[in-house]
Amino acid sequence: MIGLRGVRKTYGKVTALDDLELDVREGEFFCLLGPSGAGKTTTLKTVAGLELPDSGTVEIDGTDMRGVEPYDRGVAMCFESYALYPHRSVYDNLASPLRSPRYRVPPERARERIGEVAELLGISGLLDRPISQLSNGQRQRTALGRVLVRPARAFLLDEPLSHLDAKLRQQMRAELKAIGAVRRTTTLYVTHDSVEALALGDRIGVIRDGRIVQTGTREEIWYQPYDTEVARAFGRPRINLLPGTVTGGGFRSVDGKVELPLPAGAALPAQTNPPAQTSPPARVKEGTDVLVGIRPRDLALRGPGHDLTGTVYVSEVLGRSVEVTVRLGEQHVSLVAPRADAAGLRPDDPVRVTVRPESLLLFEADRPQCPGRRITP
Repeated sequence: MIGLRGVRKTYGKVTALDDLELDVREGEFFCLLGPSGAGKTTTLKTVAGLELPDSGTVEIDGTDMRGVEPYDRGVAMCFESYALYPHRSVYDNLASPLRSPRYRVPPERARERIGEVAELLGISGLLDRPISQLSNGQRQRTALGRVLVRPARAFLLDEPLSHLDAKLRQQMRAELKAIGAVRRTTTLYVTHDSVEALALGDRIGVIRDGRIVQTGTREEIWYQPYDTEVARAFGRPRINLLPGTVTGGGFRSVDGKVELPLPAGAALPAQTNPPAQTSPPARVKEGTDVLVGIRPRDLALRGPGHDLTGTVYVSEVLGRSVEVTVRLGEQHVSLVAPRADAAGLRPDDPVRVTVRPESLLLFEADRPQCPGRRITP
């Protein structure tokens, strides 16, 4: 439905998009995740026609958008900065797209449509209120509502929840998910929050330095991250990455205190970015510097798996669970355990940690400006 083919955009000496390739399917809720400066907002503006690419093409419904004005692209964009009319009421802001010459929605139908969206977003009681009297969260909802009321082939949402507090953000994530399920309008959603991406996205694209690093479902991104930076981006607490080398029996940490079995036939991926398999990968040789990744929730204080022994460094209660940081030789690893399993643990207490070998992730060692790629079994 939305396609970007080799799109490049520069601002002077700064490259915002670097031969960007992206496909968003019909009816899909696609999340584009990346840090500040990665090219997320530039991607949205390029799709909307607010920025023109230096090279490459933008397609909507299979049609090249070269020369097509933003007004005629059939997309609706929600800006991070709200972009509301401050002198108008909430109702008038929501109604503004429906009063444009392009749509000319009858007043009765407009009121009905605005009422539906306002109810969905929880702003029904604010319709007569001026924008100047709204909180940031209410303005955010109004800006999102102005996008949702209008007929559009695709929604482009630029971090629409970034100004909300944690509780309201969680509530709005659930509402957006419900909107996506009901409306099934193609949505390209930009965020820097991995929790939002995992919660909302049918698929997720990870963008870095103007290029798509990896695209996949939440399961693919979680269990098969392309490199250590993608692995670090998802999960709280962050993934544990232990440096060491490949041995004849598996993995040994730098200090020799941690030994783990590795999947048979581990191989390096092809040297391409974005990833593509064009030739048989090379087997990992003994003595190769690597990083072993272990998700905190894949470590346990009890249960089957490979045993690791260490001491408690610190623990923190997280509601029904406890985050425990364990010292393994010179390394520290975090795990999340039920409160019952972690009851009574104190700093420096000896502890046994277990991990299932099949949950381990193996990466090349990080290099300057170059995250280590995942090594496939």
